[in-house]
Amino acid sequence: MLADDNIGAVSLFLQAGPVVRGVMIALLVASVASWTVILDKSVRLIGARRRAVRFVRAVRVDPSGIAPSGEIDTAIIAAGARAGRDQDVGESRGDRRNRIERAMRTAMGEELKRLEGGLVFLATVGSTAPFIGLFGTVWGIINSFSAIAASKDTSLAVVAPGIAEALSATALGLIAAIPAVMAYNKFAAMLGAAAYSFNIAIAELGDALARRRSLVSGLTQGAAE
Repeated sequence: MLADDNIGAVSLFLQAGPVVRGVMIALLVASVASWTVILDKSVRLIGARRRAVRFVRAVRVDPSGIAPSGEIDTAIIAAGARAGRDQDVGESRGDRRNRIERAMRTAMGEELKRLEGGLVFLATVGSTAPFIGLFGTVWGIINSFSAIAASKDTSLAVVAPGIAEALSATALGLIAAIPAVMAYNKFAAMLGAAAYSFNIAIAELGDALARRRSLVSGLTQGAAE
C-alpha cells in the first residue's frame, strides 16, 4: 500500500512542488481557454458555413432577390454593389466582371480573417502543451529521485507519489493539446469550405453584375437594408 492512501487529482496537485504545480495551473488555464475558443468558433463557423451555402443558392435562383443573412454576405454584396456603380467607358465586360469579383473577394477575405481569430491560440496550445507538460514531468521526476537519494529508501511507497505527480503534468498537457489540435484542423477545414462556397457565389454574382447593370441598384438597396 502506498504511503498516501488517497492519491487523487487534487491530492497530486497539492503535494506537487511549486514548479510542477505552476505547470499544472498553466495547462489547466490553457485547456479552459481552448474550450472557450472552441465553443465560440463552433457556433460562428457553423453559422458561416450555412450562410455560405444559402448565399450560393440565392445567387443561383435570383441575384436580384438576395437578402443578406450575415456579416460576410452583407459585406460581399455591398462591395459588389460599390464596384458595380463605378463605370469606365473603355472597360470591357470581362474587365468589369474581374474588378467586381476582386472587390467582393477582398471583402470576403476581410470578414473571414475575423473568424480566424483564436485559431492561432489553438495551434499554439496544441503544439506547446505536450512539451510544457513534459517539462513538468521531468522536473518532478528529478525532484523525486533527489528525495529518494536523500531518504535512501527505494520502496514503492516512497517512489510512487512523486512519480504520479510528475506524470500528471504530462497527462494535463495531452488533455489541453489534443482537443486544441483537433478543433484547429476542423475549423481550418470549415473556413476553407465556407470560402469555397462564397467564391462560387462571387463568381456567379460578378457575372450577373457585369451583364445586368440594373442589378446594381437593387443590390445597393438590399445591402443598405
